[in-house]
Amino acid sequence: MTQLGSPTKPLTVAIVGSGPSAFYAVEALLQSGHAVEINMIERLPTPYGLVRNGVAPDHPKLKQPILVYDKIARSPSFNYFGNVCVGQDISVSQLSTLHHATIFACGAQTDRRLKVPGEDLPGSHSATEFVGWYNGHPDFRDRFFDLSQEVVAVVGQGNVAIDVVRILSKTADELKHTEIAAHALELLSNSKIREIHIIGRRGPAQAKFTPHELQELGALADCEPRIDPNDLDLNSESKIEIADKMSRNLSRNVEILSRFATSSGSSKGRRCYFHFLRSPKSILGRSRVEGIRLSKNQLRGQAFNQVVEETEDLIDLKCGLVFRAVGYRGVALDSVPFDEERGVFPNTEGRLTTKTGNDLHGLYATGWIKRGPTGIIGTNRGDSVDTVARLLADLPNLDDGEKRGVVGLVEHFSARKKHYISYLDWDKINRHEIQAGSLKNKPREKVTRISEMLEIATKSIDEN
Repeated sequence: MTQLGSPTKPLTVAIVGSGPSAFYAVEALLQSGHAVEINMIERLPTPYGLVRNGVAPDHPKLKQPILVYDKIARSPSFNYFGNVCVGQDISVSQLSTLHHATIFACGAQTDRRLKVPGEDLPGSHSATEFVGWYNGHPDFRDRFFDLSQEVVAVVGQGNVAIDVVRILSKTADELKHTEIAAHALELLSNSKIREIHIIGRRGPAQAKFTPHELQELGALADCEPRIDPNDLDLNSESKIEIADKMSRNLSRNVEILSRFATSSGSSKGRRCYFHFLRSPKSILGRSRVEGIRLSKNQLRGQAFNQVVEETEDLIDLKCGLVFRAVGYRGVALDSVPFDEERGVFPNTEGRLTTKTGNDLHGLYATGWIKRGPTGIIGTNRGDSVDTVARLLADLPNLDDGEKRGVVGLVEHFSARKKHYISYLDWDKINRHEIQAGSLKNKPREKVTRISEMLEIATKSIDEN
């Protein structure tokens, strides 16, 4: 019997999603020593997931992994199908019919909510919306943010919160030569924001900012970060935590915040205030956001196991906008089990399972939809290598029948007159964006509407 993964019977794998975890899964399969055919399915026309649509436009170095992904995509064993929504344009069962295995690498596409009264008032937004908007994500292209407000609250203690603060704080001159979307740059250029308040439920020693991102706030052209020195009066357990050799980032954060606390003041037009040990209790306002009510918190427990305890001491902060940056969560997919509490696909070491823990043969997960929204871009490489290792270990148990793979996908979409985007089509969009950006001294000017992307993709190379 011919072995699955041999040259005469290639292992055919569908990968749903096109972000870092998806491309690292492709890489692991290509390096496995098995003959493979890999078909990547992406809802948007454009690949690269959060590296394209989530990394801040003023952090170009974080986008460099795209060079690696592009090289991976040039493999003759790889095929890209963009502008295809699994569950709508093709079902999971149809993917399984056409492939020996399917890996879900669809990330955490939505945000976690605060679950407080007033969260849905006009002027209350998720960081997901705002980050997508300024990055030119088609889903958020037409969102509106009332930047005529002078005071903004950003709830969160991680790098996404810092990204939101930094983009709101920067001048047009600091942003105009980045990849920021044109519509976002125009609105931000006319912003009336003067105060930004970063609110975190834990203390400064537990904040998840990385020192580099935190330090950037101290080097902005027209915004000065500030913190009440009293907020840096750490309890003994927090002092133990930052003294630990494994907590180098936390100790660096406290050092940087201490410099912000000793600022002598400046003539900069904007201020960014840090607030620690505060939890949102409600967002205030009748017809739109007028403020946010916070509880004062205290830490209880032993070092490294401290928990937040809210008190009855409340503070009202007036503001006209609220952004929540308290984490992402995955989105359920038709016919795939979903853990509502964690926002992931239930799995055991990457093998998808039913809610009762039974393996779903041939279905796998990697990245944030597997483990939740943790880690940095590079964290996904090891995660994807592990998932692919489980898949390869399962080869004897997979359905080794003939799978039509890419040929079957092309026939499926052709029969439904579905306009999918190939990697060659993406090349056309990519070149168009880079050429448009060069006219404005930007790395690229993103195309932000799917209809325009599809139009560019249908042109000949000469026309582009």
